[in-house]
Amino acid sequence: MTLPINRRRFLEGSAATAAATLGGGAAAIWAPAVHAQALALKPEKGAKLRVLRWSRFVQGDIDAYMANVKKFTEKTGVEVRVDNESWEDVRPKAAVAANTGAGPDIVLSTNDDANLYPEKLLDMTDVAEYLGRKYGGWYPAVHQYLKPDGKRWLGLGLGASGSLLVYRESHVKAAGFDAFPKDTAGFLALHKALKEKGTPGGYALGNATGDSLWTNWLMWSHGAQLVDKNNKVIIDSPETLKALEYAKELYATFVPGTLSWLDPNNNKAFLDGQVSCTNNAISIYYTAKNSQDAKVKELASDINHAAFPIGPIGVPTESHLFFNQMVFKYTKYPQAAKEFLRFMMEEEQFDPWLTASNGYVAHPLAAYEKSAIWTSDPKNTAYRDCVKNMRPAGYAGRLGYASAGAGADFIIPNMVAEAASGSKSPKEAAERAQKRAERYYKV
Repeated sequence: MTLPINRRRFLEGSAATAAATLGGGAAAIWAPAVHAQALALKPEKGAKLRVLRWSRFVQGDIDAYMANVKKFTEKTGVEVRVDNESWEDVRPKAAVAANTGAGPDIVLSTNDDANLYPEKLLDMTDVAEYLGRKYGGWYPAVHQYLKPDGKRWLGLGLGASGSLLVYRESHVKAAGFDAFPKDTAGFLALHKALKEKGTPGGYALGNATGDSLWTNWLMWSHGAQLVDKNNKVIIDSPETLKALEYAKELYATFVPGTLSWLDPNNNKAFLDGQVSCTNNAISIYYTAKNSQDAKVKELASDINHAAFPIGPIGVPTESHLFFNQMVFKYTKYPQAAKEFLRFMMEEEQFDPWLTASNGYVAHPLAAYEKSAIWTSDPKNTAYRDCVKNMRPAGYAGRLGYASAGAGADFIIPNMVAEAASGSKSPKEAAERAQKRAERYYKV
């Protein structure tokens, strides 16, 4: 059964106590919760760690991360090797490590990858509960991803790369819209107008780990779901057909080529002026602001961000790329690995990293809502609540092997691509998705 998104769960870890400290200035923001106890983790003698993580999309991320790694080594004497790979490469390499019992000690991966091999992962409950008590509690989706049985933490949340709308304000206004539409009818009308003006939008329909998540929004906003709360596959439904008919109309307004787009493609298309609206993390804006190319840098003033509009279902249905941090049981240095992750999540390290990466990863712990990065630039603020508001990728079912496998197999993005492009009818695409999903969600 999916963990409930309610106040009790949200406040787990003394969030109420932490919130009470937030009125006393900058120092009070990070004052530890009264119930937070010190966590004694002593790295093993001679410990060495290897970390496999996804490659940076903003330079500040990796610069600050590696600065924190250096601090950890200087403090503990533990050497840490960090290997950076693309999102698409981290998952298979982590799976090989899990199956062979050899490789990196720690993996920073995506969505519910931890549920692909939970029995291979070190129990992180002590660290997770310590951080939750100290920093206002983990957001509900983090529990659903990493504590699916309600008992054991499979890893720690790192946060999420927000999948929000990135758009050119001047182009939206030129298309006849004073503000970005807040419903799906207006969203479609905007994209039709943008195409007519020669400034189209475009969204990834290839097997993009992060940027294809807009297809979850498309389904959920129309009331469609891959599975119900009992993990029964229900994607072949009238709601899905409505969503896919909408997708066909929307796709007709896209710039050519989106069927093969992976995660870097829409960034390049936007910065090259090929599209004026797409979904992405804050990395497009970050790149524009920090570009050495005057033409690209000038673009930053015209960029803004918005949440995806609300569809017929009548409620927000946000889908973002969740990042987890896992430790394999085979590690020779479990105490060192736990201490490394604890250290990296503490305010002294985490907030500077959050700031240096310009909020590219939205925080998973409630206390970090008060980080200055979210208000230092008003264009950052839209990304602040991504983890707080998101639905897990396996919504509305229980996360586990099935949800992780179905997500890794890109069933929803492939279905939308087939129907939108016309290679299959909406009904054919939904039926194929149903059969594919049922292979994972076996009765």
